[in-house]
Amino acid sequence: MNTIESAGHPIYFESHLAPLMDLIEKGKYSKVFVFADRNTSDFCLSVFRQMLDDYNGFDLIETDPGEENKNIDFCIGIWKTLLDFEADRKCLMINLGGGVITDMGGFVASTYKRGIDFINIPTTLLSMVDASVGGKTGIDIDNVKNMVGTFSLPQAVFIETEFLETLPERELLSGFAEMIKHGLIADSAYYEELKKTDYKKISAAAIHRSVEIKNEVVTEDPLEKGRRKILNFGHTIGHAVESYSLSKDKNALTHGEAIAIGMICEAYLSHKNSALTAEELEQITADIKSIYPKYKIKEKSYPKLAVLMQSDKKNEHGNILFTLLESIGKCTYNCRVSDTDVIASMDYYNSVYTKKSKTKA
Repeated sequence: MNTIESAGHPIYFESHLAPLMDLIEKGKYSKVFVFADRNTSDFCLSVFRQMLDDYNGFDLIETDPGEENKNIDFCIGIWKTLLDFEADRKCLMINLGGGVITDMGGFVASTYKRGIDFINIPTTLLSMVDASVGGKTGIDIDNVKNMVGTFSLPQAVFIETEFLETLPERELLSGFAEMIKHGLIADSAYYEELKKTDYKKISAAAIHRSVEIKNEVVTEDPLEKGRRKILNFGHTIGHAVESYSLSKDKNALTHGEAIAIGMICEAYLSHKNSALTAEELEQITADIKSIYPKYKIKEKSYPKLAVLMQSDKKNEHGNILFTLLESIGKCTYNCRVSDTDVIASMDYYNSVYTKKSKTKA
């Protein structure tokens, strides 16, 4: 599988981590750290070692798993650990894990002593096609997603699908939502291919195409001033629902499950406020509904969700901004919609999971 060049650093595919030791040796690093959560340590660290012929020239920094731990308190603990290990500015951090690890590990590395080198080795489908690519790092504040962060590029990213064998089906489904999004915003043919794909058996070629799409967008607009905003489709409402679920639900939604909800809602908004046809809305709704579980957005949560949407980092001048589809495979960004339509989109989502489901135009 071809290596993708992304803003001066490589994204290696199925290399069995072969270039990693060269990068470590060329960097002449004073120390090497592997940052992982405890789940990754249990299920992926042995695979990582085997790929590197049992390389053990690193110190392991572990954290608790879960989005709820992607916050400043855990970052302070990691910074203190680096200090305890006498890490200087010539050390390297290898982020081995899912999106929480690559987001938080990249943030810690980009801020420790004003920045140390880091490498991302994503171990979940979600982090392979989304979080590890594009140079965004971030942590959450009061359950609001990625409110503090940096744009900071890794030295390299390694995509190894062998790690996917360690994942439960729900985590694969979570990552699949971002792949669906890539097709919807940029490549209708790819979207049609994904409709025929079993999310439990994702091919390396499909992952490669998703990374290509994201990389094309972020290379054109690395600091999210313009076109990169198309990657936010499904995320304005999706992030709000995810944040609410994290604070209220015992079995909280995964990121991908929340984005699937957001994509149905924002497809509805695309039909109401952009050029998406009723037929395309029905198609998108049916496709997502067929694989993602029902979730009830309670009407009493609407005011809180509105507050969370207002806190979204993509907003400007107090206005909630959406990315909307013009058609499947084409979209526009910085779209304002009425509060009435936002509420109607959530009502629409709830309606499609009832027996009397029908499109509201």
